[in-house]
Amino acid sequence: MKVLRVYLDTSVVGGCFDEEFAPWSNGLMEDFRTGRFLPVVSELLATELETAPEAVQAKFEEILQLGPEFLEISEEALVLTAGYAEHGALPSKFQSDMLHIALATVADVDVLVSWNFKHIVRLAKIRMFNAVNIELGYKQIQIFSPREVTTHE
Repeated sequence: MKVLRVYLDTSVVGGCFDEEFAPWSNGLMEDFRTGRFLPVVSELLATELETAPEAVQAKFEEILQLGPEFLEISEEALVLTAGYAEHGALPSKFQSDMLHIALATVADVDVLVSWNFKHIVRLAKIRMFNAVNIELGYKQIQIFSPREVTTHE
């Protein structure tokens, strides 16, 4: 059986320590530990977590010990990010949110998980990102919260 490649944005790692999101973020971490899913992380995630609380940084180190797929910021992802901005998916000040989606799209991950319900896990935004993806020759991307993806609670 194919192991699903799951891209994590910053909110998921931090969610391990948030009372509202911890059951599902930590459940997802357990899915990674058991090999049910393969974590996919990025240079962008690593950079964003440099200023995070120590516990969040330690959780990221734990993820790195699991041998995740690591995505570098590529010119292709930056061009796709610009495409999202040009189409009004999000204001340019939210470039990092768009870059997470572009990195996951370019890498053809199975699913991107996020707790960002304002800019990422929102039907109108997902439809916009996927319209741009299709227009620019990419596949649609699946975007869900960890609650919808993990097999643990």
